[in-house]
Amino acid sequence: MKYLEKENDYNEIIKNDLVLVDFYATWCGPCQLMSKELEILSQQEPNLEILKIDIDKFPDLATKHYIMAVPTLKVYSHGKEIKSLTGYMTKDEIKAQLK
Repeated sequence: MKYLEKENDYNEIIKNDLVLVDFYATWCGPCQLMSKELEILSQQEPNLEILKIDIDKFPDLATKHYIMAVPTLKVYSHGKEIKSLTGYMTKDEIKAQLK
C-alpha cells in the first residue's frame, strides 16, 4: 500500500495493471476502518496495487476526480478508470468488486 506523496505521481501509478485508489480523509471514521481492511487486502492480493490519497493534502486531485464523499475507491486498469465505489466496504466486498 502506498500513500501519494506528489500529485504528479498519480498518473504514472494508475498506468499499472490493476490499481485501487482510496480517496480518504484523516478525520473520516469510515475511512479509518476501511484503511484496516485495505491493509489486509494488500497482504492477501500482492498483484493489487493500492494507492491512498488524502483529500485534504490533494484537494485539486479530489476535485478533478469528482470526489464528493469519502471514502471513495476508484479502480484503474492501465490508466483507465473501470469502477468507482463510495462508502465503507469490507475487504471481501472490495475483492468481490474487483472481479
